[in-house]
Amino acid sequence: MLDPLAVSARGMSTQQRFLEVISANIANAETTHAPGGGPYQRQVAVAAADGVRVEHDPSPGRMQYDPGHPDADADGFVRYPNVDLNTELVDLMIARRAFEANATAFQAAKTILGKSLEI
Repeated sequence: MLDPLAVSARGMSTQQRFLEVISANIANAETTHAPGGGPYQRQVAVAAADGVRVEHDPSPGRMQYDPGHPDADADGFVRYPNVDLNTELVDLMIARRAFEANATAFQAAKTILGKSLEI
């Protein structure tokens, strides 16, 4: 009887994890020196049967000439993270809409369950 609520709750939990990963990417879009060395590496959330996996995007970041930057190489180039804000914003809108859809389904199932208990 509570299965529809559980399904929607899992969907909201999954989308919440997607939102967290996207937020971390946006927050670190200009981080040129991560704790592991090198620039921040974009993360990608992937939905799997057992939950959400977070993987690193292997694509290289952009190089920009800035010889005064503390992370510049010998030629004066700085490697920036492989985070594209436009892509992240689109992913953010998609994850937010999916979260809202799950929340709406949860509320509808809750209403139906409440009405069935009145009978």
